[in-house]
Amino acid sequence: MSRLGTAYLRLLQAVGRRLDYGANVFDREWDVLVVLDACRADLLRSVAPETDFLDAVETVRSVGSSSSEWLENTFPDRPETGRTVMVTGNTWTDRYLDAEAFAALDEVWKYAWDDELGTVPAAAVTDRAIAAARERDPDRLVVHYMQPHHPFVPDPIDGDDGIARTGSHSNSANPWVSLRQGELTTARVRTAYEANLRYVLAEVSALVENVDGRVAVTADHGNLFGEWGLYGHPMQTPVPALLAVPWAETTGIDCESRTPSLEPPETLPVSRVYGADSDRDRLDALGYL
Repeated sequence: MSRLGTAYLRLLQAVGRRLDYGANVFDREWDVLVVLDACRADLLRSVAPETDFLDAVETVRSVGSSSSEWLENTFPDRPETGRTVMVTGNTWTDRYLDAEAFAALDEVWKYAWDDELGTVPAAAVTDRAIAAARERDPDRLVVHYMQPHHPFVPDPIDGDDGIARTGSHSNSANPWVSLRQGELTTARVRTAYEANLRYVLAEVSALVENVDGRVAVTADHGNLFGEWGLYGHPMQTPVPALLAVPWAETTGIDCESRTPSLEPPETLPVSRVYGADSDRDRLDALGYL
């Protein structure tokens, strides 16, 4: 990003840090909350008619423009967290969440990461969510899938290094950077993004058939395709298209059509360590900071 572009983003973020965003998801009624990472409301609305479990898709305002911000503004200081089980593929949980505050926090990304895909397969999250629902019977269950966030599993884009993580999994390129630089067309990225949503919705459908209760489908934040001159999902950025996220509801009935096979290891891998200047520079360039 150019110096002018960086200054512009920093100005927006300075404003964003002083604004209240949307309503907390805990203020709504649900038993199972499905979080689709970086899913725009208009995207889910366009694809929903193809599913057999989603009807009306509302638009609500997120409490954050990035995963880290959404995590920070959703769970801390909420009494419901202690009665909530969270199953997540999102890699920011070990920095922004306190595992002890939950009834259980299953960080699937720590043991089911797929290096070839550069992300956590949706099926791994589904397996662990079904197991959590049956074995723990929580008051509330949050299931955070990484899709449709890039990398786009069914339609990968050349040069996409996967989700930004530190250490051996760090990346230096993604579709939003390439789109901003004119190396990709909007149509190409949108097609792959939509395919990734269809990919994860197949797993959400399986989840709905294997859990009981009121299931809500939403997103932590949206994704920008050039609105206000920005791409991706920078944090603390109060752009309406980025904060507009979907909200759809359906009813889950456990038909026991799927038997989970994924089990976490007895000892989890060491969490990533964030904080090195090189890591911050990389995430800054990718629009995460």
